[in-house]
Amino acid sequence: MTQQATKKQAMTVNDVEQQVRELAQQAKLAARVLASASAATRNAALLATCEVLHERRDSLLEANALDMARGRETGLDAALLDRLELTPARLQGLLGSLQQVAALPDPVGAIDHVRTMPSGIRVGKMRVPLGVIAIIYESRPNVTVEAASLCLKAGNAAILRGGSEAIESNLALGACLTEGMNAAGLPAAAVRVVPTTDRAAVGALITASESVDLVIPRGGKGLIERISGSATVPVLKHLDGICHVYIDGEADAEKALAITLNAKTQRYGTCNTLETLLVAEAAAGQLPAIAHALAAAGVELRGCGRAQALSPDIRVAATEEDWQTEYLAPILSVKVVADLEAAMAHIARYSSGHTESIVTENHSVAMRFLREVDSSSVMINASTRFADGFEYGLGAEIGISTDKLHARGPVGLEGLTSSKYVVFGDGHIRQ
Repeated sequence: MTQQATKKQAMTVNDVEQQVRELAQQAKLAARVLASASAATRNAALLATCEVLHERRDSLLEANALDMARGRETGLDAALLDRLELTPARLQGLLGSLQQVAALPDPVGAIDHVRTMPSGIRVGKMRVPLGVIAIIYESRPNVTVEAASLCLKAGNAAILRGGSEAIESNLALGACLTEGMNAAGLPAAAVRVVPTTDRAAVGALITASESVDLVIPRGGKGLIERISGSATVPVLKHLDGICHVYIDGEADAEKALAITLNAKTQRYGTCNTLETLLVAEAAAGQLPAIAHALAAAGVELRGCGRAQALSPDIRVAATEEDWQTEYLAPILSVKVVADLEAAMAHIARYSSGHTESIVTENHSVAMRFLREVDSSSVMINASTRFADGFEYGLGAEIGISTDKLHARGPVGLEGLTSSKYVVFGDGHIRQ
């Protein structure tokens, strides 16, 4: 490479970084406007965007067709092409999503936990926006609208950086969002799609700590590891969804079978899908029927020696790597453990901190499991597939967090806000 080419490339990277910094600075200014905007104004922007999306549905599908054609040319597999595609039904789903978010209770400005102190002052906590949120995601262009709507509803500015495979779709959707902001009298910089596919944009965005308050990566483990390893801005994330179901010695057999089947087979590619089944020795008699039902559903079973001895359907010996693997596929690890203590020890060692469930009729055992298992969602007699913002009554979610600070578990509107103390006095002075 010549010196001239090297200089040109460096200038290009510099230009991209400067462009992102300017976007972030504009978003910071817009965030101040959003923080003072009424709920009615923010909802008006969401509903105006809904109208624009409806009016431009043909041009949106045309933009998506360009992405789909390029995806086929570059060899995207069928699963990625499916995630990339915008169909009329999916566009209609986006309209419904915007309407649902607009109808959610407004979290901004709510004051709770107000109490009167001995000094006479009253102290409470007010829910406030975070500021500027950067969303970095892959493939699915619907995330552009869904993430922007949640950020806006919570009073935050949003910078959206989708994958290069969806650039035409994302830019077209971003233009609709801009028009929605304008219609409600909000600054266009409140929601912006990064207009370049250059990877340097991601690096600039996740290190713009002077303007960006939070980064939320949505995508594969590689993307999330890269961002969390390089970011100087706080990151809300989860890396793996290695979820467990533990069948206790006092489990109801029908519940254990139904929960295990649902947790594993209802959907394979989600982060709340069951990946390891633990069975107490006292419940080992239930394993053959469960294993047979899973195998009949097309699930490959990989088990410990004891599990294999109990069921001919467990044909593959589990390895150490299996206990550490999020399959996202019709594969399940199975282990027979001595008791609750052994189950919790296994979970403590191998869990990713996402979701764990116990099946038992013993209340004391169940409550120990709730207290002592350290994951973002812990369940009694329920499928791990319920670990979802909609199912938890959040209305919608922007992702799952397995971190312990700020937000944990499904992150809805409240997770996109922070709080500040507010004090009410009447001429009070401290003695």
